[in-house]
Amino acid sequence: MPKEYRTIQEVAGPLMLVRGVENVHFDELGEIELASGETRRCRVLEINGSDALVQLFESSTGINLSDSKVRFLGRSMELGVSEDMLGRVFDGMGRPIDDGPEILPDERRDINGLPMNPAARMYPEEFIQTGVSAIDGLNTLVRGQKLPIFSASGLPHAQLAAQIARQAKVRGTGENFAVVFAALGITFEESNFFIESFKETGAIDRTVLFINLANDPAVERIATPKMALTAAEYLAFEKDMHVLVILTDITNYADALREVSAARKEVPGRRGYPGYMYTDLATMYERAGRKKGSNGSITMIPILTMPEDDKTHPIPDLTGYITEGQIILSRELYRKGVTPPIDVLPSLSRLKDKGIGEGKTRADHANTMNQLFAAYARGKEAKELMTILGEAALSDIDLIYAKFADAFEAEYVSQGYTSNRDIEETLRIGWKLLSILPRSELKRIDDKFLDEYYGKQ
Repeated sequence: MPKEYRTIQEVAGPLMLVRGVENVHFDELGEIELASGETRRCRVLEINGSDALVQLFESSTGINLSDSKVRFLGRSMELGVSEDMLGRVFDGMGRPIDDGPEILPDERRDINGLPMNPAARMYPEEFIQTGVSAIDGLNTLVRGQKLPIFSASGLPHAQLAAQIARQAKVRGTGENFAVVFAALGITFEESNFFIESFKETGAIDRTVLFINLANDPAVERIATPKMALTAAEYLAFEKDMHVLVILTDITNYADALREVSAARKEVPGRRGYPGYMYTDLATMYERAGRKKGSNGSITMIPILTMPEDDKTHPIPDLTGYITEGQIILSRELYRKGVTPPIDVLPSLSRLKDKGIGEGKTRADHANTMNQLFAAYARGKEAKELMTILGEAALSDIDLIYAKFADAFEAEYVSQGYTSNRDIEETLRIGWKLLSILPRSELKRIDDKFLDEYYGKQ
Protein backbone atom coordinates (compact mmCIF):
# COMPACT_ATOMS: atom_id res chain seq x y z
CA MET A 1 0.00 0.00 0.00
CA PRO A 2 1.63 3.32 -1.06
CA LYS A 3 2.31 5.70 1.79
CA GLU A 4 0.27 8.94 1.78
CA TYR A 5 1.78 12.34 2.57
CA ARG A 6 -0.10 15.44 3.74
CA THR A 7 3.06 17.55 3.68
CA ILE A 8 2.55 19.65 0.56
CA GLN A 9 4.60 22.78 1.22
CA GLU A 10 3.86 24.97 -1.82
CA VAL A 11 2.50 24.94 -5.36
CA ALA A 12 4.00 27.14 -8.10
CA GLY A 13 2.50 26.77 -11.57
CA PRO A 14 2.97 23.13 -12.68
CA LEU A 15 5.33 22.36 -9.76
CA MET A 16 4.65 21.25 -6.19
CA LEU A 17 7.00 20.72 -3.22
CA VAL A 18 6.32 17.79 -0.86
CA ARG A 19 8.32 17.53 2.39
CA GLY A 20 9.30 14.53 4.52
CA VAL A 21 9.11 11.81 1.87
CA GLU A 22 10.86 8.42 2.13
CA ASN A 23 12.16 6.04 -0.57
CA VAL A 24 10.88 8.20 -3.42
CA HIS A 25 12.89 8.13 -6.67
CA PHE A 26 13.47 10.47 -9.60
CA ASP A 27 10.82 10.18 -12.36
CA GLU A 28 8.46 8.19 -10.09
CA LEU A 29 4.75 8.65 -10.72
CA GLY A 30 2.43 9.97 -8.03
CA GLU A 31 -1.23 10.77 -7.38
CA ILE A 32 -2.64 13.82 -5.62
CA GLU A 33 -5.99 13.31 -3.92
CA LEU A 34 -7.96 16.52 -3.38
CA ALA A 35 -10.41 17.07 -0.51
CA SER A 36 -13.25 16.49 -3.01
CA GLY A 37 -11.92 12.98 -3.80
CA GLU A 38 -10.67 14.02 -7.26
CA THR A 39 -7.25 12.59 -8.16
CA ARG A 40 -4.58 14.22 -10.32
CA ARG A 41 -1.32 12.79 -11.56
CA CYS A 42 2.24 13.98 -11.07
CA ARG A 43 5.83 12.77 -11.41
CA VAL A 44 8.97 13.41 -9.39
CA LEU A 45 11.35 15.90 -10.97
CA GLU A 46 13.90 16.30 -8.21
CA ILE A 47 14.80 14.78 -4.82
CA ASN A 48 16.68 16.82 -2.23
CA GLY A 49 17.05 14.81 0.97
CA SER A 50 13.49 14.22 2.17
CA ASP A 51 12.02 16.93 -0.11
CA ALA A 52 10.46 15.97 -3.46
CA LEU A 53 9.75 18.46 -6.25
CA VAL A 54 6.92 17.05 -8.38
CA GLN A 55 5.50 18.10 -11.70
CA LEU A 56 1.70 18.15 -12.17
CA PHE A 57 0.12 16.65 -15.27
CA GLU A 58 -3.11 18.60 -14.79
CA SER A 59 -3.88 22.09 -13.49
CA SER A 60 -2.91 23.06 -9.94
CA THR A 61 -6.23 24.88 -9.46
CA GLY A 62 -8.13 23.71 -6.37
CA ILE A 63 -5.20 22.01 -4.59
CA ASN A 64 -5.56 22.90 -0.91
CA LEU A 65 -2.18 22.51 0.81
CA SER A 66 -3.60 21.25 4.13
CA ASP A 67 -6.41 18.98 2.84
CA SER A 68 -4.74 17.37 -0.21
CA LYS A 69 -2.61 14.24 0.05
CA VAL A 70 0.05 12.72 -2.19
CA ARG A 71 0.97 9.06 -2.70
CA PHE A 72 3.87 7.81 -4.83
CA LEU A 73 3.30 4.70 -6.94
CA GLY A 74 6.81 3.19 -6.99
CA ARG A 75 7.11 3.14 -10.82
CA SER A 76 7.91 5.56 -13.62
CA MET A 77 5.61 6.34 -16.55
CA GLU A 78 4.83 3.24 -18.60
CA LEU A 79 2.99 2.34 -21.79
CA GLY A 80 1.14 -0.95 -22.29
CA VAL A 81 2.21 -2.18 -25.74
CA SER A 82 0.59 -4.69 -28.07
CA GLU A 83 0.15 -5.27 -31.81
CA ASP A 84 -3.50 -4.26 -31.26
CA MET A 85 -2.29 -0.63 -31.07
CA LEU A 86 -2.24 -0.51 -34.88
CA GLY A 87 -5.29 1.33 -36.18
CA ARG A 88 -5.91 3.07 -32.83
CA VAL A 89 -5.80 6.70 -31.65
CA PHE A 90 -4.37 7.58 -28.21
CA ASP A 91 -3.92 10.78 -26.25
CA GLY A 92 -0.48 12.04 -25.23
CA MET A 93 -0.45 9.73 -22.19
CA GLY A 94 -1.25 6.56 -24.15
CA ARG A 95 -4.99 6.34 -23.29
CA PRO A 96 -7.39 5.40 -26.15
CA ILE A 97 -9.51 8.34 -27.39
CA ASP A 98 -11.17 6.68 -30.40
CA ASP A 99 -14.10 5.14 -28.47
CA GLY A 100 -12.50 1.71 -28.87
CA PRO A 101 -11.80 -0.76 -26.05
CA GLU A 102 -8.81 -0.56 -23.74
CA ILE A 103 -5.66 -2.23 -25.07
CA LEU A 104 -4.77 -5.53 -23.39
CA PRO A 105 -0.98 -5.12 -23.27
CA ASP A 106 1.53 -7.89 -24.02
CA GLU A 107 3.89 -6.02 -21.71
CA ARG A 108 4.36 -2.66 -20.02
CA ARG A 109 7.41 -0.60 -20.94
CA ASP A 110 9.10 2.39 -19.31
CA ILE A 111 8.59 5.22 -21.83
CA ASN A 112 12.03 6.75 -21.23
CA GLY A 113 13.74 3.89 -23.07
CA LEU A 114 17.40 4.19 -24.04
CA PRO A 115 19.21 5.60 -27.07
CA MET A 116 20.48 2.77 -29.25
CA ASN A 117 24.00 1.55 -28.47
CA PRO A 118 26.25 2.75 -31.36
CA ALA A 119 28.03 -0.64 -31.38
CA ALA A 120 24.68 -2.39 -31.98
CA ARG A 121 23.68 -0.16 -34.90
CA MET A 122 23.58 -1.27 -38.52
CA TYR A 123 24.28 1.25 -41.27
CA PRO A 124 21.08 2.58 -42.91
CA GLU A 125 21.07 1.59 -46.59
CA GLU A 126 17.60 0.54 -47.79
CA PHE A 127 15.43 2.93 -49.78
CA ILE A 128 12.07 4.02 -48.35
CA GLN A 129 9.65 5.31 -50.99
CA THR A 130 7.57 8.25 -49.76
CA GLY A 131 5.84 8.90 -53.09
CA VAL A 132 7.13 12.53 -53.00
CA SER A 133 9.52 13.21 -55.92
CA ALA A 134 11.51 16.00 -54.20
CA ILE A 135 12.36 13.54 -51.40
CA ASP A 136 12.64 10.21 -53.28
CA GLY A 137 14.53 11.59 -56.28
CA LEU A 138 16.81 14.17 -54.69
CA ASN A 139 16.93 13.77 -50.89
CA THR A 140 16.27 10.07 -50.50
CA LEU A 141 15.01 8.69 -47.18
CA VAL A 142 16.83 5.53 -46.05
CA ARG A 143 15.56 2.90 -43.61
CA GLY A 144 16.83 3.68 -40.10
CA GLN A 145 17.56 7.35 -40.89
CA LYS A 146 16.52 10.48 -38.98
CA LEU A 147 15.48 13.07 -41.59
CA PRO A 148 13.73 16.17 -40.18
CA ILE A 149 11.47 18.55 -42.10
CA PHE A 150 12.16 22.23 -41.35
CA SER A 151 9.01 24.23 -41.94
CA ALA A 152 7.85 27.72 -41.00
CA SER A 153 4.68 29.13 -39.52
CA GLY A 154 1.81 28.95 -42.00
CA LEU A 155 3.46 26.47 -44.38
CA PRO A 156 1.62 23.20 -45.13
CA HIS A 157 3.85 20.78 -43.19
CA ALA A 158 0.77 19.03 -41.77
CA GLN A 159 -0.38 18.05 -45.29
CA LEU A 160 3.13 16.84 -46.18
CA ALA A 161 3.38 14.84 -42.93
CA ALA A 162 0.02 13.17 -43.60
CA GLN A 163 1.01 12.45 -47.22
CA ILE A 164 4.28 10.76 -46.20
CA ALA A 165 2.52 8.76 -43.47
CA ARG A 166 -0.11 7.53 -45.98
CA GLN A 167 2.27 6.72 -48.82
CA ALA A 168 5.57 5.57 -47.30
CA LYS A 169 6.65 1.98 -47.90
CA VAL A 170 9.72 -0.24 -48.19
CA ARG A 171 9.79 -1.44 -51.78
CA GLY A 172 9.84 -5.06 -52.80
CA THR A 173 10.41 -6.64 -49.39
CA GLY A 174 6.90 -7.80 -48.52
CA GLU A 175 7.82 -7.07 -44.90
CA ASN A 176 5.45 -5.46 -42.43
CA PHE A 177 5.48 -1.67 -42.50
CA ALA A 178 3.87 0.52 -39.81
CA VAL A 179 3.64 4.24 -39.07
CA VAL A 180 3.69 5.74 -35.58
CA PHE A 181 2.40 9.30 -35.79
CA ALA A 182 2.72 11.66 -32.80
CA ALA A 183 1.16 15.14 -32.96
CA LEU A 184 2.39 17.53 -30.27
CA GLY A 185 0.53 20.68 -29.24
CA ILE A 186 -1.75 20.81 -32.28
CA THR A 187 -5.27 22.26 -32.55
CA PHE A 188 -8.40 20.11 -32.55
CA GLU A 189 -8.89 21.02 -36.23
CA GLU A 190 -5.42 19.69 -37.15
CA SER A 191 -6.03 16.56 -35.06
CA ASN A 192 -9.26 15.93 -36.94
CA PHE A 193 -7.47 16.48 -40.27
CA PHE A 194 -4.85 13.81 -39.49
CA ILE A 195 -7.34 11.22 -38.22
CA GLU A 196 -9.77 11.69 -41.14
CA SER A 197 -6.91 11.74 -43.66
CA PHE A 198 -5.69 8.32 -42.47
CA LYS A 199 -9.21 6.88 -42.29
CA GLU A 200 -10.15 7.96 -45.83
CA THR A 201 -7.19 6.16 -47.42
CA GLY A 202 -7.24 3.13 -45.12
CA ALA A 203 -3.71 4.00 -43.91
CA ILE A 204 -5.05 4.04 -40.33
CA ASP A 205 -4.96 0.21 -40.30
CA ARG A 206 -1.15 0.26 -40.15
CA THR A 207 -0.84 3.46 -38.08
CA VAL A 208 -0.65 4.20 -34.35
CA LEU A 209 -1.66 7.81 -33.58
CA PHE A 210 -0.76 9.77 -30.45
CA ILE A 211 -2.55 13.11 -30.30
CA ASN A 212 -1.55 15.83 -27.82
CA LEU A 213 -3.71 18.95 -28.19
CA ALA A 214 -2.61 22.55 -27.62
CA ASN A 215 -4.77 22.83 -24.47
CA ASP A 216 -3.27 19.69 -22.90
CA PRO A 217 -0.66 20.16 -20.16
CA ALA A 218 2.97 20.89 -21.10
CA VAL A 219 4.08 17.83 -19.13
CA GLU A 220 1.95 15.59 -21.33
CA ARG A 221 3.59 17.15 -24.41
CA ILE A 222 7.00 16.13 -23.09
CA ALA A 223 5.78 12.54 -22.58
CA THR A 224 4.01 12.15 -25.97
CA PRO A 225 7.06 11.55 -28.25
CA LYS A 226 8.44 9.10 -25.69
CA MET A 227 5.14 7.21 -25.77
CA ALA A 228 5.32 7.09 -29.57
CA LEU A 229 8.91 5.85 -29.59
CA THR A 230 8.14 3.18 -26.99
CA ALA A 231 5.34 1.86 -29.23
CA ALA A 232 7.70 2.05 -32.25
CA GLU A 233 10.47 0.11 -30.44
CA TYR A 234 8.03 -2.65 -29.55
CA LEU A 235 6.70 -2.97 -33.13
CA ALA A 236 10.20 -2.77 -34.68
CA PHE A 237 12.32 -4.91 -32.39
CA GLU A 238 9.71 -7.35 -31.01
CA LYS A 239 7.43 -7.71 -34.06
CA ASP A 240 10.11 -7.17 -36.78
CA MET A 241 8.26 -4.32 -38.50
CA HIS A 242 9.73 -1.40 -40.42
CA VAL A 243 8.38 1.57 -38.47
CA LEU A 244 8.28 5.16 -39.68
CA VAL A 245 7.92 7.60 -36.76
CA ILE A 246 6.61 11.07 -37.61
CA LEU A 247 6.74 13.68 -34.83
CA THR A 248 5.05 17.03 -35.43
CA ASP A 249 5.71 19.67 -34.11
CA ILE A 250 9.05 19.49 -32.27
CA THR A 251 8.90 23.27 -31.69
CA ASN A 252 5.88 22.75 -29.41
CA TYR A 253 7.84 20.05 -27.55
CA ALA A 254 10.81 22.39 -27.03
CA ASP A 255 8.49 25.18 -25.85
CA ALA A 256 7.02 22.77 -23.26
CA LEU A 257 10.57 21.97 -22.07
CA ARG A 258 11.22 25.72 -21.73
CA GLU A 259 7.98 26.25 -19.80
CA VAL A 260 8.82 23.55 -17.26
CA SER A 261 12.44 24.74 -17.02
CA ALA A 262 11.27 28.30 -16.30
CA ALA A 263 8.89 27.02 -13.60
CA ARG A 264 11.84 25.22 -11.98
CA LYS A 265 13.79 28.52 -12.06
CA GLU A 266 16.67 26.90 -13.97
CA VAL A 267 19.34 29.08 -15.57
CA PRO A 268 18.15 29.62 -19.17
CA GLY A 269 20.31 28.99 -22.23
CA ARG A 270 19.92 30.45 -25.73
CA ARG A 271 16.53 32.15 -26.29
CA GLY A 272 15.39 30.99 -22.85
CA TYR A 273 15.54 27.26 -23.72
CA PRO A 274 17.17 25.01 -21.08
CA GLY A 275 20.86 24.22 -21.52
CA TYR A 276 20.07 20.48 -21.62
CA MET A 277 17.76 20.77 -24.66
CA TYR A 278 20.46 19.27 -26.94
CA THR A 279 20.79 16.24 -24.64
CA ASP A 280 17.02 15.91 -24.40
CA LEU A 281 16.50 16.00 -28.19
CA ALA A 282 19.43 13.63 -28.80
CA THR A 283 18.07 11.13 -26.26
CA MET A 284 14.81 11.13 -28.24
CA TYR A 285 16.19 11.13 -31.81
CA GLU A 286 18.83 8.48 -31.14
CA ARG A 287 16.16 5.89 -30.34
CA ALA A 288 15.73 5.52 -34.12
CA GLY A 289 17.85 3.25 -36.27
CA ARG A 290 18.55 -0.35 -37.28
CA LYS A 291 19.80 -2.88 -34.75
CA LYS A 292 22.09 -5.85 -35.38
CA GLY A 293 20.26 -9.14 -35.06
CA SER A 294 16.84 -7.57 -35.67
CA ASN A 295 14.87 -7.41 -38.92
CA GLY A 296 12.89 -4.39 -37.75
CA SER A 297 13.93 -0.74 -37.91
CA ILE A 298 12.81 2.72 -36.82
CA THR A 299 13.04 5.56 -39.33
CA MET A 300 12.21 9.02 -37.99
CA ILE A 301 10.87 12.20 -39.56
CA PRO A 302 10.67 14.96 -36.92
CA ILE A 303 8.85 18.05 -38.21
CA LEU A 304 9.50 21.49 -36.71
CA THR A 305 8.44 25.05 -37.50
CA MET A 306 11.39 27.44 -37.44
CA PRO A 307 10.46 30.51 -35.35
CA GLU A 308 10.75 33.63 -37.56
CA ASP A 309 11.90 31.35 -40.45
CA ASP A 310 15.33 31.29 -38.75
CA LYS A 311 17.51 28.23 -39.48
CA THR A 312 19.95 29.31 -36.75
CA HIS A 313 17.25 29.23 -34.04
CA PRO A 314 18.23 26.72 -31.28
CA ILE A 315 15.54 24.15 -32.21
CA PRO A 316 16.44 23.63 -35.92
CA ASP A 317 20.11 24.25 -35.12
CA LEU A 318 20.34 21.47 -32.51
CA THR A 319 18.10 19.14 -34.54
CA GLY A 320 20.42 19.60 -37.54
CA TYR A 321 23.44 18.55 -35.44
CA ILE A 322 21.80 15.31 -34.30
CA THR A 323 20.02 14.15 -37.46
CA GLU A 324 21.24 13.08 -40.92
CA GLY A 325 20.16 16.03 -43.03
CA GLN A 326 17.00 18.10 -43.39
CA ILE A 327 14.12 18.78 -45.82
CA ILE A 328 13.42 22.53 -45.94
CA LEU A 329 10.08 24.04 -46.95
CA SER A 330 10.21 27.40 -48.73
CA ARG A 331 7.85 30.33 -48.24
CA GLU A 332 8.77 31.64 -51.70
CA LEU A 333 7.73 28.38 -53.41
CA TYR A 334 4.54 28.30 -51.32
CA ARG A 335 3.62 31.77 -52.61
CA LYS A 336 4.16 30.49 -56.18
CA GLY A 337 1.64 27.71 -55.54
CA VAL A 338 4.19 24.86 -55.53
CA THR A 339 2.86 21.94 -53.45
CA PRO A 340 4.62 20.63 -51.44
CA PRO A 341 6.93 23.70 -51.33
CA ILE A 342 10.18 21.73 -50.80
CA ASP A 343 13.29 23.80 -51.50
CA VAL A 344 15.59 21.09 -52.85
CA LEU A 345 18.85 23.09 -52.96
CA PRO A 346 19.37 23.71 -49.21
CA SER A 347 17.70 20.36 -48.37
CA LEU A 348 20.03 17.45 -47.74
CA SER A 349 19.88 13.74 -46.96
CA ARG A 350 23.34 12.70 -45.79
CA LEU A 351 22.61 9.01 -46.32
CA LYS A 352 20.95 9.23 -49.75
CA ASP A 353 23.96 7.74 -51.57
CA LYS A 354 23.55 4.52 -49.58
CA GLY A 355 19.90 4.03 -50.52
CA ILE A 356 19.97 4.54 -54.28
CA GLY A 357 21.39 2.75 -57.31
CA GLU A 358 20.95 -0.61 -59.00
CA GLY A 359 18.97 -3.11 -56.93
CA LYS A 360 17.61 -0.35 -54.68
CA THR A 361 16.11 2.25 -57.02
CA ARG A 362 17.64 2.32 -60.54
CA ALA A 363 21.18 2.45 -61.90
CA ASP A 364 20.77 5.98 -63.39
CA HIS A 365 19.39 7.51 -60.16
CA ALA A 366 22.64 9.04 -58.82
CA ASN A 367 23.58 10.56 -62.20
CA THR A 368 20.16 12.12 -62.80
CA MET A 369 19.98 13.41 -59.21
CA ASN A 370 23.33 15.23 -59.54
CA GLN A 371 22.41 16.66 -62.95
CA LEU A 372 18.99 17.90 -61.76
CA PHE A 373 20.60 19.66 -58.78
CA ALA A 374 23.21 21.34 -61.01
CA ALA A 375 20.72 22.37 -63.70
CA TYR A 376 18.19 23.76 -61.20
CA ALA A 377 20.91 25.75 -59.38
CA ARG A 378 22.07 27.29 -62.67
CA GLY A 379 18.47 27.95 -63.71
CA LYS A 380 17.82 29.84 -60.46
CA GLU A 381 20.96 31.94 -61.06
CA ALA A 382 19.77 32.72 -64.59
CA LYS A 383 16.37 33.83 -63.24
CA GLU A 384 18.03 36.12 -60.69
CA LEU A 385 20.14 37.69 -63.47
CA MET A 386 16.99 38.10 -65.57
CA THR A 387 15.37 40.01 -62.69
CA ILE A 388 18.35 42.37 -62.35
CA LEU A 389 19.51 42.83 -65.98
CA GLY A 390 16.41 41.93 -67.98
CA GLU A 391 15.77 38.99 -70.30
CA ALA A 392 17.69 40.54 -73.22
CA ALA A 393 20.97 40.36 -71.24
CA LEU A 394 20.84 36.55 -70.97
CA SER A 395 22.51 34.17 -73.41
CA ASP A 396 20.42 31.57 -75.25
CA ILE A 397 21.66 28.76 -72.98
CA ASP A 398 20.84 30.79 -69.85
CA LEU A 399 17.29 31.30 -71.15
CA ILE A 400 16.99 27.51 -71.57
CA TYR A 401 18.18 26.99 -67.97
CA ALA A 402 15.67 29.57 -66.70
CA LYS A 403 12.92 27.70 -68.58
CA PHE A 404 14.19 24.43 -67.02
CA ALA A 405 14.00 25.91 -63.48
CA ASP A 406 10.35 26.92 -63.98
CA ALA A 407 9.43 23.52 -65.44
CA PHE A 408 11.31 21.73 -62.63
CA GLU A 409 9.31 23.54 -59.93
CA ALA A 410 6.00 23.09 -61.76
CA GLU A 411 6.33 19.42 -62.77
CA TYR A 412 8.92 17.75 -60.50
CA VAL A 413 8.54 19.46 -57.11
CA SER A 414 4.87 20.44 -57.36
CA GLN A 415 2.80 17.26 -57.34
CA GLY A 416 0.03 18.03 -54.83
CA TYR A 417 -0.74 16.13 -51.63
CA THR A 418 -2.65 13.21 -53.15
CA SER A 419 -0.22 12.17 -55.90
CA ASN A 420 1.77 9.04 -55.01
CA ARG A 421 4.68 8.69 -57.45
CA ASP A 422 6.79 5.56 -57.49
CA ILE A 423 10.53 5.99 -58.08
CA GLU A 424 10.22 5.00 -61.76
CA GLU A 425 7.75 7.83 -62.40
CA THR A 426 9.97 10.29 -60.50
CA LEU A 427 12.96 9.30 -62.66
CA ARG A 428 10.83 9.49 -65.84
CA ILE A 429 9.81 13.07 -65.01
CA GLY A 430 13.46 13.89 -64.26
CA TRP A 431 14.56 12.63 -67.69
CA LYS A 432 11.71 14.49 -69.38
CA LEU A 433 12.91 17.75 -67.80
CA LEU A 434 16.57 17.08 -68.58
CA SER A 435 15.57 16.66 -72.22
CA ILE A 436 14.81 20.43 -72.24
CA LEU A 437 18.59 20.96 -72.06
CA PRO A 438 21.00 20.21 -74.95
CA ARG A 439 22.72 16.84 -74.54
CA SER A 440 26.12 18.60 -74.45
CA GLU A 441 25.08 20.29 -71.17
CA LEU A 442 24.46 17.01 -69.34
CA LYS A 443 28.04 16.54 -68.15
CA ARG A 444 27.17 14.69 -64.92
CA ILE A 445 25.46 11.73 -66.60
CA ASP A 446 27.20 8.66 -68.00
CA ASP A 447 26.89 8.31 -71.81
CA LYS A 448 25.28 4.86 -71.49
CA PHE A 449 22.38 6.38 -69.52
CA LEU A 450 22.06 9.28 -71.99
CA ASP A 451 21.83 6.77 -74.85
CA GLU A 452 19.13 4.84 -73.02
CA TYR A 453 16.94 7.66 -71.64
CA TYR A 454 17.74 11.09 -73.10
CA GLY A 455 14.92 12.48 -75.24
CA LYS A 456 12.87 9.27 -74.96
CA GLN A 457 10.38 10.20 -72.18
